[in-house]
Amino acid sequence: MNRYRPDQARALLERIERHEAEVGAFVCYDPVRIRADCDTAPDGPLSGLSMGVKDIIDTAFYPTGYGSPIYDGHHSRNDAACVTQLREAGAVCAGKTVTTEFAFFRAGATVNPHHVSHTPGGSSSGSAAAVAAGMVDIGLASQTAASLTRPASYCGVVGFKPSYGRYAPAGIKGLAPSFDTLGTITADVTTAARVDAVLKGPVAAPFVLENKVPAAVGICRTPWWAEADESTHTALQDAARKLGEHVRVEEVDLSEFAQAADLHITIMSYEAAQALGWEFASRRELLSEQIAQLIASGRTISYAAYRSALEKAETLRHEISKVFARYNVLLAPAAPGEAPRLEDGTGSPIFSRLWTLLRLPTVTLPGFRGVSGLPVGVQLLGAFGDDEALLGYAAWAETIFPKRPIPFQRGDD
Repeated sequence: MNRYRPDQARALLERIERHEAEVGAFVCYDPVRIRADCDTAPDGPLSGLSMGVKDIIDTAFYPTGYGSPIYDGHHSRNDAACVTQLREAGAVCAGKTVTTEFAFFRAGATVNPHHVSHTPGGSSSGSAAAVAAGMVDIGLASQTAASLTRPASYCGVVGFKPSYGRYAPAGIKGLAPSFDTLGTITADVTTAARVDAVLKGPVAAPFVLENKVPAAVGICRTPWWAEADESTHTALQDAARKLGEHVRVEEVDLSEFAQAADLHITIMSYEAAQALGWEFASRRELLSEQIAQLIASGRTISYAAYRSALEKAETLRHEISKVFARYNVLLAPAAPGEAPRLEDGTGSPIFSRLWTLLRLPTVTLPGFRGVSGLPVGVQLLGAFGDDEALLGYAAWAETIFPKRPIPFQRGDD
């Protein structure tokens, strides 16, 4: 029997309509469609859950604009693979959530539910804000630099970026195929793991999540620690202290990885110039200055320089595997601090460039607050391919970290 009832569809719409005018998480949603989908959703492992779909991910019913005026009114003939998988598992699509332009920097209209004068981050801004505000259970998101981790940190929710290649990318607008990774934003680790069981293969796997206590945790402040402010310093120290009350925690020196951020920028710029070649050649006047500069920069990089960056990245991936021979998980900053004010942009991706380059799975965990009271998350990272183990470690850490902050949604200072 379908687990959705008319009152559940009504509750979903009430949650959206209660907060959407203030938060602006959605590009579009359709109450008639939501009611129809609730009535026809099959029984499955995600029955009763709703999802917001980042607007770089194709949907047949809703338009997909990729955050760009170039694609206003653009419709795909079919749902992306991930949307199909979640719908077959019983989840209901609540609508399309706001993304930055082509998942880069130009922000949409979404604000941070914890303080509407601040950014929710980019580029998975709408998905993070919709989950934080309680409008949906699952936010489909993606990461090419820090597009999932940073919004999760700023909005005080759980962000799961799996190992590169774990989920099918079919039907998702790409920016840099060496890094583009589909992931999820949820209110808790359990929901992330339930979705992972559906998305990790062509057929949904049995859901299994066991709290796992790591034998050793490595604290990695990263080579860019000086770019973090007091809020992130305190959050990482508090997280390390709480973990250290139960397990061995040690500092990890990753100074040899200092070139990673530049390598990431080189590879991303080169590939973005290819991926958005038509838009740059034919619709350049509709591109933002930020992304036009990214493409122009990528066009100046030689193939030899690009290949060299790829080879150096592969060497660093080999080196990080040695670190995970000593530690089950790494603890690292998720963002430089609290969410910036809207006029200051979507924030710096510096604390995720390294991990995205290395293609590691990461879980952003909430529970900490910065000096202004806004959320500040931390990252737990696992070895490549050890996603199930990482989710288990994150589920355990979630029990000892503070509860995630609940949005207070005010616009005053």
